[in-house]
Amino acid sequence: MQKNALYILLADDDEDDRLFFKDAFEEIKIQTNVDFVHDGMQLMDHLNDPDNKLPDILFLDLNMPKKTGKECLIEIKKTERLKNIIIAIYSTSSSEEDIEDTFIQGANIYIKKPSDFNTLKKIINEVVTVNWHYHTSGLNRDNFLLRLK
Repeated sequence: MQKNALYILLADDDEDDRLFFKDAFEEIKIQTNVDFVHDGMQLMDHLNDPDNKLPDILFLDLNMPKKTGKECLIEIKKTERLKNIIIAIYSTSSSEEDIEDTFIQGANIYIKKPSDFNTLKKIINEVVTVNWHYHTSGLNRDNFLLRLK
């Protein structure tokens, strides 16, 4: 693990999406260490293990086996040690209900999974370079959903 690199954790059960995500991080110019978990139970076990470093940014898929992304989000925000983790919802869903629910539950940003690699790189670059303290203090429904032009 590189020192002073951003620690990124992706919770996603889809192996192709994990590989796509890993390749995109390898091509951006920001030093990162990227880890993966494959379902909601594994995510919560990882986060609740005091020997594991907490991620700087958690990319959280909503549709995962064993425990959904929404269930994990609620649990994370209710846990003192975990509640300040930056959470980027990373989902194929563009349902207004999912966007609204995750906003209310305290996620920091909502990203609809892009279908092409260059858009994914732009999104990742945008998310890892946000000044989260500033962004979170001005968080509202309009800037919650990340849209790139």
